[in-house]
Amino acid sequence: MITQGELSDLVRDLGLTKNKAELLGSRLQQWNLLDRGTKISHFRDRHTEFAKFYNKEDNICYCVDIAGLMTKLDDEYDPVDWRLFIDSSKVSLKAVLLHNGNVKPSIPVAHAVGMKETYESMKTLLKVIKYTDHNWNICRDLKVGSLLLGMQLGYTKHMCFLCLWNSRDDANHYLVKDWPARIDPVPGQFNILHESLVNPDKIFLPPLHIKLGIFKNFVKALPTDSKGFIYLKDKFKTTLTNAKIAAGVFTGPQIREVIRDPNFKLQLEPVELLAWEAFVALVQNFLGNHRSEDYVNLVENFIMAYQNMGCRMSLKIHFLHSHLSFFPANLGAVSDEQGERFHQEISVMEHRYQGRFDSNMMGDFCWFLQRESESQYKRKRSLSTNYFY
Repeated sequence: MITQGELSDLVRDLGLTKNKAELLGSRLQQWNLLDRGTKISHFRDRHTEFAKFYNKEDNICYCVDIAGLMTKLDDEYDPVDWRLFIDSSKVSLKAVLLHNGNVKPSIPVAHAVGMKETYESMKTLLKVIKYTDHNWNICRDLKVGSLLLGMQLGYTKHMCFLCLWNSRDDANHYLVKDWPARIDPVPGQFNILHESLVNPDKIFLPPLHIKLGIFKNFVKALPTDSKGFIYLKDKFKTTLTNAKIAAGVFTGPQIREVIRDPNFKLQLEPVELLAWEAFVALVQNFLGNHRSEDYVNLVENFIMAYQNMGCRMSLKIHFLHSHLSFFPANLGAVSDEQGERFHQEISVMEHRYQGRFDSNMMGDFCWFLQRESESQYKRKRSLSTNYFY
């Protein structure tokens, strides 16, 4: 007989709405498959136990008691174990807590509709979630990082938040490694517009976006009439436009697909092949969970190979060239990739609630993060990580 916990887990695995969950329960009840005491009306109010931890003001729905929410999820809360991820999608601006090590599920702490990525939005977001009380490390893309640090957006002269690297001085990019450090940034100087909202030491460099950026540099350095570039056009002609391929705009799964393709290397010239192999080695032995003991030489070989190929140094390559010590020991454990997955997970709820983005939606999402039984199933669950009662 199916118990209440097993029925709830089945609903979670199937990702059912409240109505469909109640319909499934009623059918199982008609077939006498439910254990005595199992209630199918339980799903009507499944969001209430978590919705009380959220409040909505204007267009921002935010968590008012993060420690209490963690306790309700049956987890001990320590801010050191979590990092804050801030990013926007076509629908909303989100702030979510990601577990360092990616063992536990992501916890949404703010969901703002109609807010764009601006300095004022970041200031409001950090205020409502009481960032100063928790002081999390922050995982984000480079645009959000610039906003949090009060920097000017776009292709500016001094783009790096750690030093005064001159992005226009192409002649010295690969020659000069140590640039003057930023000390007490002042608004109005060196492309600083506002006061910093967070401590720069709390910023994690985003390995996913760094990987996307340096692959973009590689593709843009390929001649458009070369075998390697033509091979990429033919490989992704059904999924990417010629303009995106020429600009080097690829996703993480597409880059992994190219890395696994043994025929791509056969299309490259010797100098291009050295740069490609250096990129693959960097991805596999530095930008993920595994860091090679010889990672310093690995990065230096990558920089040299990109220089020989004629790749223009971008801000992401500059981080590897001049600020290698700023990277944490395990980039996979603090990656921004888990935050990108969160967009996909909560998009189901956004589509389901269709504009009613309030505490009920956030509570419903949190309900799906739990497991009520320890039964092992052969088939894969919808979410790889869950909390247990």
